[in-house]
Amino acid sequence: MTANGAPTGLTQGSTTRGGIGESTLRPDGVLKVTGEFAYASDMWHEDMLWGQILRSTVAHAEIVSIDTSEALATAGVYAVMTYDDLPTDVRHYGLEIRDTPVLAHGKVRHHGEPVAIVAADHPETARRAAAKIRVEYRELPLVTDEASATAPDAVLVHEHRTDHHSGHVPHPNIVHRQPIVRGDADAAAGRADVIVEGDYCFGMQDQAFLGPESGLAVPGEDGGVDLYIATQWLHSDLRQIAPVLGLPEDKVRMTLSGVGGAFGGREDLSMQIHACLLALRTGKPVKIVYNRFESFFGHVHRHPARLHYEHGATRDGRLTHVKCRIVLDGGAYASASPAVVGNAASLSVGPYVCEDVDIEALALYSNNPPCGAMRGFGAVQACFAYEAQMDKVAAELGLDPVEFRRINAMEQGTLMPTGQRVDSPAPVAELLRRVKAMPMPPERQWESSEGADVRQLPGGLSNTTHGEGVVRGVGYAVGIKNVGFSEGFDDYSTARVRLEVAGGRPVVTVHTAMAEVGQGGVTVHAQIARTELGVAEVTIRPADTQVGSAGSTSASRQTYVTGGAVRNACELVREKVLEIGRRRLGPYHPAWATAELLLEGGKVVTDGGEVLADLVDVLEDEVVEVEEEWRHRPTEPFDPRTGQGNGHVQYSFAAHRAVVEVDTELGLVKVIELACAQDVGKALNPLSVVGQIQGGTVQGLGIAVMEEIVVDPVTAKVRNPSFTDYLLPTILDTPALPVDVLELADDHAPYGLRGVGEAPTLSSTPAVLAAIRDATGLALDRTPVRPEHLTGTAADQDPPGGARNVTPSAPPGALTKSHTARGT
Repeated sequence: MTANGAPTGLTQGSTTRGGIGESTLRPDGVLKVTGEFAYASDMWHEDMLWGQILRSTVAHAEIVSIDTSEALATAGVYAVMTYDDLPTDVRHYGLEIRDTPVLAHGKVRHHGEPVAIVAADHPETARRAAAKIRVEYRELPLVTDEASATAPDAVLVHEHRTDHHSGHVPHPNIVHRQPIVRGDADAAAGRADVIVEGDYCFGMQDQAFLGPESGLAVPGEDGGVDLYIATQWLHSDLRQIAPVLGLPEDKVRMTLSGVGGAFGGREDLSMQIHACLLALRTGKPVKIVYNRFESFFGHVHRHPARLHYEHGATRDGRLTHVKCRIVLDGGAYASASPAVVGNAASLSVGPYVCEDVDIEALALYSNNPPCGAMRGFGAVQACFAYEAQMDKVAAELGLDPVEFRRINAMEQGTLMPTGQRVDSPAPVAELLRRVKAMPMPPERQWESSEGADVRQLPGGLSNTTHGEGVVRGVGYAVGIKNVGFSEGFDDYSTARVRLEVAGGRPVVTVHTAMAEVGQGGVTVHAQIARTELGVAEVTIRPADTQVGSAGSTSASRQTYVTGGAVRNACELVREKVLEIGRRRLGPYHPAWATAELLLEGGKVVTDGGEVLADLVDVLEDEVVEVEEEWRHRPTEPFDPRTGQGNGHVQYSFAAHRAVVEVDTELGLVKVIELACAQDVGKALNPLSVVGQIQGGTVQGLGIAVMEEIVVDPVTAKVRNPSFTDYLLPTILDTPALPVDVLELADDHAPYGLRGVGEAPTLSSTPAVLAAIRDATGLALDRTPVRPEHLTGTAADQDPPGGARNVTPSAPPGALTKSHTARGT
């Protein structure tokens, strides 16, 4: 600036690198690859104790007595607590329904339920002390399926729910029920030329994050507590924790620690309350870290489901009606089951046009493990079934399965079964066209001049086959997923943005409570700040409860909602900066008053690119800080009787093509390729977008062919709580994952973006199953597919299914059943 304060050196401006649309790298990427990143399990305090949880060994039982005397007498033990030792009358918590006891009281409702907690000076001491607690159980009858849950004389999992036995919840063991009725499905069935029915079974999947649950609670001098925790929703945790501790929320200070994956499994509380209780009881910091075995009991899982579908279609390939019934097993406690039911019901027809629907979805209480949020959130189970149905109907009509889908594909303006109009791009047909047009992988890619590479064969390094009996199959699927919280939930986020001069240059600090669980928010938030404020140096503060809520890192919502909050706060900061500039420098250049002004490259520029001033000169020693909430468009609850309502704010779409090779003699499957085409609205960080699509695709692959928590049907005990017996796809199981990203902006969303993370998990599973069916000719109506399902030796594999067809000789509307499509 000149001596009199006028700006000097007016030039053409330049854009700031690292903004929206660029593939900037993660700030934590190198640390995670090299093993230097600090996860929650790495936290340490010099005088901390170790916490341990005693869990029930039975699934449903009355607690006759608990004897903690031997544990308390153990050297090094500082505290042992049971339900009777809790400090307040608030002793239950829950995401939506406060039905989960902090520690079991009176009875246990599932295998592995927390019964007592111990704090000791060494983790092994804590473990041994917990083992000395004597609990006498009197086992009770089990509720394990719909029949035992809804029988007239059924045992009640929650006795207090007798007051819910009315309206659209017809039985106390039903957590939530959502019907959706539109048009007249029965009348439409009379217009169908083909009707196909199917029964489907979807297994219980674990989120299987690699970083186990961990937290460190440190008692404060003010009587409060500081909790460092790996979670998905700090403020939801806070809302549930504080009442149990008897503390105001401002005395429970929470900071996000390093999260080693989540996928919905950290949306519920795990050890948060237990660590805080022990810290406040002992006056010392307490750390709790689950081992892998305990982790399987310490978080919710994906709901297993049984689904019955009926699709009708005309000879020219138009759907006439869809009927379905979806029964989700929610396990012992509600968790997110009500919202999962809403998603499963409202998305149960898939991305297709159908005027006449009759849908019922419900979730049960049972004595099986609690189930809640997992990537895809109810839509995954529905997609598996309706996509199998679409293949079966196409086969009955003699149509190409992709063409049949394209005939019925929804588009912008389509009415959902809930009556909601899709008011943004819905490129379902285009995604199918794109994924089908992608180059096919070469035939027999496992062969070479030196012989077969066994890693490319079904069975891999087990060396069970050298190609004999191996056949190839190709399958397609497409899915629809909502984005953001739905059904009238006040879905908002908060961002605090600060702009100041530090070290002679402008610096931006972004502070939100967003849980970074691997989705890339820490990268995108910096990109938004660079784009909106034109400042290269952006610091992302650790997430904590000292700033307003950001909501959960789930529902593919964080880039949309917290990204929207960051953009909103940045816009307000920019306006304040320009106000300062107009006040200080406006008299020296008329463009301050007449031009559209932007911040780019650390400067104030006109929309024509003329530089008016450096930000350093505008701000001097002034600090501009804004904290604001931001909300997306409101939604509304679904009608409890008809399911009608504008329940969702946005929809996302993905299509997959799977190529598999199957050893039909041994029942082994090798997925050769999983190609995906997905509309993302706007790729804020293209590299992260592709990573999210590929990650979601692999999780769908897992539930297709290997992942399932096995619960003993007689005892309701988990039989495989380890990565030895719960199988996950490794790098050798992961196929080529080509991705075609389509960007059709949603005008209602920040930057036109569309939530990305969940949609690929929907369609990848049914695509793999479709490919295996194509290779084997088997119905395969359950997931995951096991070798015995492919070799005909599975005890639970029902006969292959078929369809009901209207024959030319039958009167109009009459149906003759050839056989009914059934799965397990």
